[in-house]
Amino acid sequence: MEAFLVSAGAVALAELGDKTQLLALLLAARFRAPLAVIAGIVTAVIANHLMAAAVGTLLASVLSPAVLRWLLVASFVVTAVWMLVPDKEPAAGERPARFGAYGTTALTFFLVEMGDKTQIATLALAARYHALLPVVAGTTLGMLLANVPVVLLGRVVAERIPATLMHRIGALVFVLLALLALLQLRTA
Repeated sequence: MEAFLVSAGAVALAELGDKTQLLALLLAARFRAPLAVIAGIVTAVIANHLMAAAVGTLLASVLSPAVLRWLLVASFVVTAVWMLVPDKEPAAGERPARFGAYGTTALTFFLVEMGDKTQIATLALAARYHALLPVVAGTTLGMLLANVPVVLLGRVVAERIPATLMHRIGALVFVLLALLALLQLRTA
């Protein structure tokens, strides 16, 4: 249960103000089909994070628990710093209607998540917890917690909450998570 909850919380925070939230906003505005956009997000995130968690689980089988804990601390610190780097809004010029709302969302979300901080966090969490399915379920829930409101509320949310504030709060939370992981490392 811990792997699921930590994964959901970590990814939901990492996703705040991320480029995929901007992508969700653009796709929701473009297609005006929130259920298809949400289904596309779910499909892409499950596929992407399942891949990342599989790699993390593989790393866990070859690295010592101490090394994995240090990697988790480092990944939280890197994510905190990364949160302070603002994302650029994805280009909205092309009309991606060839695949429809669902197909376009699934494809673009999958590609945009490649190498993203939430994919790296998924890999690190799977390595830490040795629990592929709870981590993937948690990270998928975290992505949905961050992106579904954006799809449903759209511009209202984007206009009222400054991205800089979301990034700073998220960075602070990841610093705290790194400190907690570091304390666990010292007591282990």
